[in-house]
Amino acid sequence: MLIVVTGGTGKHTVDFTDYTLEQGTILSIRKDQIHKFFKNEVQGYVLLFTDTFLLHFFNEVEAIKSLQLFNELISSPKIQLNTTDFDTTQKLITEIEKEYYQIKDDHSMSVIGSLLHILFRKMYRIKSLDNAIFSEKKYLSSFIHLQQLVENQCFKTKKVSDYASQMNISSKTVNNITNTVIHKSAKQFIDTILITQIKRLLINTTFSIKEIAFQAGFEETTNLYKFFKKNTLLTPEVFRKLNQ
Repeated sequence: MLIVVTGGTGKHTVDFTDYTLEQGTILSIRKDQIHKFFKNEVQGYVLLFTDTFLLHFFNEVEAIKSLQLFNELISSPKIQLNTTDFDTTQKLITEIEKEYYQIKDDHSMSVIGSLLHILFRKMYRIKSLDNAIFSEKKYLSSFIHLQQLVENQCFKTKKVSDYASQMNISSKTVNNITNTVIHKSAKQFIDTILITQIKRLLINTTFSIKEIAFQAGFEETTNLYKFFKKNTLLTPEVFRKLNQ
């Protein structure tokens, strides 16, 4: 999902972090992230599309680059466009809107895919100027692979060595990957993802804390309490209440 603000001011929450909105703001939100709309005085566009759509119209390399734009662990979900980039972006979105709602012929989806490709490349260029990691050739693809493993398995294993084994590399190399890309140790990286996953369970389900502890792989509920409070300074109950 892309949120593109064309006027007004306000805020939007993505995975429990607030971002201010104004003309020229773009927020990129990926699948499974929790985000919250407020009663903002803003105008703009929301573009919804699936990973499958991107993979259909983009080659593999371009699709991977595009999906990096939505990876909040690599860079902030927020881009603030200058006047020139905002005008270009608005024209691209207007053309996408026209193809989708007005023209709607056999060529429209391909045209939309091409327009999105241009939009994403421009966003990628802007983010690359602010974040050197986008030009990191050695570890970025390995980091994304590691991230996918941890997001899928962090409730089952929290050991760096287990992920290193699956990637056929050493634990030291895993630490080098996370330190290079996000300046965190592998353990801190795993904990960051684990905390986010637990927060999502607290907000998206009515499971008891005991049930969440079991699902998240903690042998004792008290261990979840200690881990959660250490990383958020809140108990799970207080966090859930504050975010209802």
